[in-house]
Amino acid sequence: MPAASIDAPIRPVPVSHRIVIGIAAPMTLAHLSTPLLGLVDTAVIGQIGSEALLGAVALNALLFDFLFWGFGFLRMGTAGLTAQAVGADDRLEQRAVFLRALVMAAVLGLAMVALQRAIAAVAFPLLGASPEVTHAAEIYFAIRIWSAPFAFANYAVLGWLIGLGRTTTGLLLQIGINVVNILLCILFTLGMGWGVAGTAWATTLAETTGVVAGLAVVVAHFGGNLGVPRSLVFDRAKFVRMIAINRDIMLRTFALLAAFVFFGRQGALAGDVTLAANAILNNFFLVGGYFLDGIATAAEQLSGRSIGANNRPSFEKAVRYSVIWSLGLAIGMSAVLFAAGGAFIDFMTTSASVRELARQFLPYAAVTPIAGALAFTFDGVYVGATWNAAMRNLMAVALACYFGLWWLLQPLGNHGLWLALIGFLVARGAGQGLAYFRLLPGSFSGIQTKAA
Repeated sequence: MPAASIDAPIRPVPVSHRIVIGIAAPMTLAHLSTPLLGLVDTAVIGQIGSEALLGAVALNALLFDFLFWGFGFLRMGTAGLTAQAVGADDRLEQRAVFLRALVMAAVLGLAMVALQRAIAAVAFPLLGASPEVTHAAEIYFAIRIWSAPFAFANYAVLGWLIGLGRTTTGLLLQIGINVVNILLCILFTLGMGWGVAGTAWATTLAETTGVVAGLAVVVAHFGGNLGVPRSLVFDRAKFVRMIAINRDIMLRTFALLAAFVFFGRQGALAGDVTLAANAILNNFFLVGGYFLDGIATAAEQLSGRSIGANNRPSFEKAVRYSVIWSLGLAIGMSAVLFAAGGAFIDFMTTSASVRELARQFLPYAAVTPIAGALAFTFDGVYVGATWNAAMRNLMAVALACYFGLWWLLQPLGNHGLWLALIGFLVARGAGQGLAYFRLLPGSFSGIQTKAA
């Protein structure tokens, strides 16, 4: 973001440990609730007793996680721009940002619906399931794909709420979507006997309900007035900026996805036991990531708001507090994994060979929260500050480091793969931390020494 005018006022932005945790805690719970949608579908379908239907649900969970996660930039980009509008005390721009995000969500969602046959034609042969599983999966896919515009709109709503700092409201909306999904899934699948189609309709209608509730929250926030001049919503410069921000976040997200797909593929090439052990240990990192994501959300909101308010001391304080909490949580999570990781492994598998191998590589998984703590935090800072081009470029450098380390450490086998992953996480955080000091001065105007 360009620096504000030299005459831009410096508005107060309160930052404290309590505020950081007040934003982070609800979003951590919201992130932890995310896997519930797929878990409910699996549990309900499991009551039917059909392996093919269970396989279809698992297949589609993988496919839709990939398809929809790539569009998570709608949440992050909306959050950063909204937080900046809040910091600038520009309520008209707050509404305009939301409406621009909704327009993008609708266009992208409808494009995905229009391309559903092409997506299915490419995806299902690549997934390589049996004909029975593929047939059931295609039924689910043909229904669930219609939820794309609503799922993307929910990203926009959640991002907007994060930008406002209303993460508790965001949590309640996520809980509402999950509750509706559970009830409809039971009704359609078990009560009405719709099978796999019932789970697809339940999730689609739950996403739709979430959009309706989210729009009601947005309208209520502005006292029923969501009117914005069309010329402002479609302001060319601001729309182009939003597109550029979202493009950069999307490229960063796909680079991150490529890193973990590569990790999974290398584990698979090493054999079934290694694949299973790595999958269990990677889940430990993913769960830790949900907690670190909560702190990243706080950094996102407070840094974006400080940018909008032209308040550098508040910005620096928000970054400092977020880093402290992120590192503290990471150390705590690593300690838990070192102390109880073996018990978690035993709970997740009964295979003696997988248990033994997973324990061998547990120390690597246990240090991943610490290795990734700065990367998570600075992702939030960079999104809030809309330093998205820098974040994209630094991700590309970290990915190159990852592949380079893996190539050098190949003789070490799976040990080398884990060391390369840890190096990737460290490279991301270190690169963003160093670039932070270069980017910071250009985002604020004037000499600012007033305490936050």
